[in-house]
Amino acid sequence: MENGEGAYAQDGSVDLRGNPVLRSKRGGWTACAFIVVYELFERMAYYGIASNLVMYMTNRLHQGTVEASNNVTNWSGTVFLTPLIGAVVADAYLGRYWTFVAGSAIYLMGMILLTLSVTVPALKPPACDGASCPRASALQLGVYFGGLYTIALGHGGTKPNISTIGADQFDDFDPAEKLHKLSFFNWWMFTIFLGILFSSTVLVYLQDNVSWTVGYGIPTLGLLASVAIFLAGTPLYRHKAPQGSPFTSMGRVIAAAVWKRGMALPDDAKELHELELEHYTSRRRFRMDATDSMRFLNKAAVKVNPGDADGGLAPPRLPPWTLCTMTQVEETKQIAKLVPLLFTLVVPCTLVAQANTLYVKQGATLDRRLGAFLVPPASLGAFITLTMLICVALYDRVFVPAVRRRTKNPRGITLLQRIGVGMLLQVVTMVITAGIENRRLSFARGHGPDAAGVLPLTIFVLLPQFVLLGAADALLVVGQVEFFYDQAPESMKSLGTAMSLIGYGAGNVLSSAILSLVGRVTAKRGNPWVTNNLNASRLDYYYALLTVLAAVNLSVFLALSVRYKYRSESRETIDVDVQGGPVRLNSEPAPVRAG
Repeated sequence: MENGEGAYAQDGSVDLRGNPVLRSKRGGWTACAFIVVYELFERMAYYGIASNLVMYMTNRLHQGTVEASNNVTNWSGTVFLTPLIGAVVADAYLGRYWTFVAGSAIYLMGMILLTLSVTVPALKPPACDGASCPRASALQLGVYFGGLYTIALGHGGTKPNISTIGADQFDDFDPAEKLHKLSFFNWWMFTIFLGILFSSTVLVYLQDNVSWTVGYGIPTLGLLASVAIFLAGTPLYRHKAPQGSPFTSMGRVIAAAVWKRGMALPDDAKELHELELEHYTSRRRFRMDATDSMRFLNKAAVKVNPGDADGGLAPPRLPPWTLCTMTQVEETKQIAKLVPLLFTLVVPCTLVAQANTLYVKQGATLDRRLGAFLVPPASLGAFITLTMLICVALYDRVFVPAVRRRTKNPRGITLLQRIGVGMLLQVVTMVITAGIENRRLSFARGHGPDAAGVLPLTIFVLLPQFVLLGAADALLVVGQVEFFYDQAPESMKSLGTAMSLIGYGAGNVLSSAILSLVGRVTAKRGNPWVTNNLNASRLDYYYALLTVLAAVNLSVFLALSVRYKYRSESRETIDVDVQGGPVRLNSEPAPVRAG
């Protein structure tokens, strides 16, 4: 049956036993509700640790500003690089569901270990005795960082798969469900922001004013509850069977092209090896036709009969693995096309990393009183989240419908346009951030801090940089996740999601490298830009350096994005009658800009 209550999902979705599933019984927003609730609690758990981590390391582990900031970004970098491992395991071996379940178990163990490290007296470093702050012991550091990096490992199994599992609940072959999928990532991020908002307000306050045990214990219990909620929704989920290792497939294409490098390409692309269309339609997969980009790789699909040598360059017999389908070749090309754009997203992620490190340390130098309430420095991150929540809702409900009437693009504007505007707003944010820091330093020179290094200047002078960063993230973060998921080949969706996270991992690592390099170079010149005493530093110069780096990176991104061509099957667009009429799926490719 093709329509009605008994319609099966047409995209190859199955249950955990490999049986086809009915759309009326599984998937859709009903299944997504369990997945979204999981993400709400999981983000609360993760940011319950990440938001205030730099303050724990400086105040409880007694580390310096540069050391603590680098430890935070190194850990964050690892958190966002491990999803590459999880993506490969999911796509090649276990599938997304079981990889996620295994990752959740590891994640939970890390949270428990971290909570014990701030609860058991022998595992907590001693408090400062006046001006003397003893360093944490090897055991204390080992348990604490062991918990952090166990979380990073578990995160590798959960993060690339949970959003993909959510998107898998919508059938690309059903026009109505495909339309719902266009809004999924916006509302997915909206839920994430709610979890972050709770963490950067309630949990940060509890950590600073009640105890770290309570502040870590609540997110640990929240993660346990979120895993239980996800598992409860298992009977409603649609699943995709593992398609094989994407790296094996891509490696085979590259090796085959090199092996047959001396062979000539046929004039007619139809002579290249490809399976019948029915092979793909029966499996609810897309077939990709040959393109002229990276033509050298097309040699992997050149067919050779035994003994049919080309000028003596081709061997009489070729190993079977050297014959690839054009779909495999085009999938490899598609991932290769994403790599340059991925590199341009590293710097924006470096800028985002400042919010949980130096932004927080800036706040610790300012007057945090709000009446009788003392604002935790990390709580200003809530304004990033609030701004993102508002901007995502306005973008999805106001901007997209209005612009869609003009552009005829279901998304309003293309994903790369959305990312580009977010990058531009980031540059503006860093200009203003440098200006605010220059003002703070001028105030410090004129008024002087108290004995605790706090200036009589309200912490809310930092508000513009947090709000603007949130507006930029609403465009950049959501667009980045959706772009890599959408543009990854159908058999490599987990890898596509992992690629969007790799940008964050590499961005955090780059942040550590830049901060360390700047610290060493400027210290040798006798005028260090970043020291433990930010009132005697030149953090404004550091932010100005990041501004220049962001502007140069934006120029490179624009040069690459105008040349980018969206993958062919993703250019099958949904025609939406914005007046409320029917929705239908075009069979003809739409213009490239429709992505």
